[in-house]
Amino acid sequence: MYRNDGFRELHRRESLRRLAGVTVGRIVHTRDALPAVLPVNYLLEDNGAVLLRTSASSELVRAVDGAVVAFEADEVDTAAHSGWSVVVTGLASVVTDPDEHERLVRTGPRSWVPWPVEVFVRIQPELVTGRELVGGRTLYGVNLPS
Repeated sequence: MYRNDGFRELHRRESLRRLAGVTVGRIVHTRDALPAVLPVNYLLEDNGAVLLRTSASSELVRAVDGAVVAFEADEVDTAAHSGWSVVVTGLASVVTDPDEHERLVRTGPRSWVPWPVEVFVRIQPELVTGRELVGGRTLYGVNLPS
């Protein structure tokens, strides 16, 4: 979190509440030693873990399984110059337990592009940060230019 940037910091509980209210975010990982960002649909679990569903043979699975990644979601109102952003940073891992996989097939997120063999990737929330800008005004009450 950047201090004194005029945004209101969201605490962990509020950040997770906001994440639970949207369904599309971005996973940030490393590909060939460079940052890579992919939009994904997801489900937030009760413990704050981010759950993705994707093809078992995807490049994403190979890149993130066992790696520390970041996940970001947001909501922006461009007309009102307001919005929020939440970032979850933690270890990503493929769900390998067969019973849990079967449960997640019924209760987990649905792929927008179904694949013959799908896996679930869970991001454990080690660090959760969020920030908000309300109504085009900074935390200090300064109006932002139109």
